[in-house]
Amino acid sequence: MIHPRIISRIIGKLLLIEAGIMFLCGIIPIVMSQNDLFGFLAASLVAAVSGMACLLAGKKSRYYQELMTRRDGYIIVAICWVIFSLFGCLPYFFSGYIPSFTDAYFETMSGFTTTGSTIVPDIESFPNGLLFWRSLTQWIGGLGIVFFTVAVLPVFGMGEVQLFAAEATGPTRNKLHPRISISGRWILSVYLVITAGCAVCLKLCGMGLFDSINHALCTAATGGFSTRNASIAYYASPAIEYVITIFMFISGINYGLLFFATVKGRVGKLIFDTEFHWYLGITALFTFVVAMCLLFSGQYELADSIRNALFHVTAIITTTGFTTTDYTAWPPVIWMILGLGLYFGGCAGSTSGGVKSIRIAILCKSMRNEIDRILHPNAVLPVRINGKVIPPQARQSVLTFCIFFLALVFFGWFFYIAIGLDITDAYGTSISCLSNVGLTIGYHGCNIPWDHMPTIGKWFSTLLMLVGRLEVFAVLLLFTPSFWKHY
Repeated sequence: MIHPRIISRIIGKLLLIEAGIMFLCGIIPIVMSQNDLFGFLAASLVAAVSGMACLLAGKKSRYYQELMTRRDGYIIVAICWVIFSLFGCLPYFFSGYIPSFTDAYFETMSGFTTTGSTIVPDIESFPNGLLFWRSLTQWIGGLGIVFFTVAVLPVFGMGEVQLFAAEATGPTRNKLHPRISISGRWILSVYLVITAGCAVCLKLCGMGLFDSINHALCTAATGGFSTRNASIAYYASPAIEYVITIFMFISGINYGLLFFATVKGRVGKLIFDTEFHWYLGITALFTFVVAMCLLFSGQYELADSIRNALFHVTAIITTTGFTTTDYTAWPPVIWMILGLGLYFGGCAGSTSGGVKSIRIAILCKSMRNEIDRILHPNAVLPVRINGKVIPPQARQSVLTFCIFFLALVFFGWFFYIAIGLDITDAYGTSISCLSNVGLTIGYHGCNIPWDHMPTIGKWFSTLLMLVGRLEVFAVLLLFTPSFWKHY
């Protein structure tokens, strides 16, 4: 059974939290004496009034903690991401820096889903307040809007379990503590340390303080927004590239494992984790192949070949999307390898998108077992991850997810072709949005000129971003008639 009042009450609380965050961002234009203060004040006022209206509409749901169902959780999570983007785009719109509501919503959804695609041709013309809000949307969306809220303000009571289950990514879970709110705070503490560490290292490497903070927020979130039009290429600094590469890779690791390794001192839990092995192995293999191709093509010396390969492979596999050059200008075999990397993603429980390494591991082990079963029909061949047998239903779920994922990539491909995109741009845009990468492969290079995209294409892209960020099922469930039946 679905409880509209419960949903309304929780959405109201989330809107009030978003209104407070936008209001605090208004401090930046005051300090910097810039002209985007009105955008933040107006946006926070609209969000606050709407939040209060939702709270009033759900005021009779006093005991919602005990009543919330799994269905309520899926509805709240899906609506929450849409609503947060709807109100989060208002600072851009009210300030006049993105006068089109469609473009403002696209930019905000790209931020919250950590996709990193941008509609803005000249981001350096934006005031610092909007630049910070843009980066902050990625940082909040990196952990997940609901998860971030649970970690900061545990206001959902027993409903936290249903909400977390609806938003959490990956087929496996690392349970840090019986209470979701405490687990959230522990993971948030790791997230903060990674962000702060990245900002400090970037500052020490010569990046300005404001740029260091913004790039740290987007690196930890594996989002890829930059304060510069040329992204990381603007700084022309190998040291900065290596720092960002390291922190992109760290952010692609399961945060539960990072917590055990850093806080609990159980480093072995990370080192011997199967998914981490696959994540590290895929990154190392792709880096080696791309570096050798660059070296033998004569475009770079050995050190530059390794640095460029490592940076772009990590940026793509972790779905961060930073760039230092247009890799589609490299030999075709390289951008085809990087195009394959658009699918992978980092570890489950990280801030990255894509299919996730744990699913790749389970799928590959299952494929190997099927081949062995043909040779040995009577053999018992379980799939093991970290020494534990993966049950058949979990394997079936992974296979189903991968099929849905590929089907959506091809559906998006056909859709973009139908609205006029080049066939290569259409494919690259589809996988880019669904994997939340931001980078792509196509006729226009690694960055699609989104300002020329038809309006219907922009709205469809935001839907793909949301489906990819919530890992397909949480959104597709809402389109099934059985989900809305009352029992």
